[in-house]
Amino acid sequence: MLFTLPQPAVPVAGEDTLYPVRRVFCVGRNYAGHAREMGSDPNREPPFYFTKAADTLVPGGGAIPYPPATANLHHEVELVVALGASVFQATPEQATKAVFGHAIGLDMTRRDLQFAARDKGRPWDLGKSFEFSAPITPLIRSAQPIVSGAITLTVNGEIRQRGDISDMIWSVPEVIAHLSQYYHLSLGDLIYTGTPEGVGPVRPGDQLVGRIDGLGELAVTIVNPA
Repeated sequence: MLFTLPQPAVPVAGEDTLYPVRRVFCVGRNYAGHAREMGSDPNREPPFYFTKAADTLVPGGGAIPYPPATANLHHEVELVVALGASVFQATPEQATKAVFGHAIGLDMTRRDLQFAARDKGRPWDLGKSFEFSAPITPLIRSAQPIVSGAITLTVNGEIRQRGDISDMIWSVPEVIAHLSQYYHLSLGDLIYTGTPEGVGPVRPGDQLVGRIDGLGELAVTIVNPA
């Protein structure tokens, strides 16, 4: 018997096209303010990464259930870059040519589980890679990486996170180039590029809206557990 599963994919804005997703990489603590609020000293040491499963994506946002096994679910609004070409051991200049487009994403985090794993030197999977943990807008094609622009998140209309893409410790081309030293990157790879300061808890009933200049907005409502 042959089993087939649906291919995780993200719509491309203004097109009858789906971008097939094979991997989701996430950059940790890529904004100085967020690094400080997480108890770290921000500097330009090499970036570090964690991953989310492709089936954690929630294209278009909407209602997502409060996840199990946590009492401290946090929001993290992020610029997402999608790759459209193969890149391996690239320079930042070479990495720029691999960009397919961008989106707004939310890296929802079971913070209590993440911290429990961190404190024991264990992987963050339970805190980061879980169902409905990666809402994302449709991708907007772009020949060049976004390097500046306001990034914000509101919860129930109140600003929680505010920053600028230019505040990144490592820019989009630098992140792609660095990650390409370890992986053969290609079409199908998404990179969540980090979040500005102001992360915090949410609960059922909360309405989240993430915005990035030029990319529109991503609206999510937290609903009761499924």
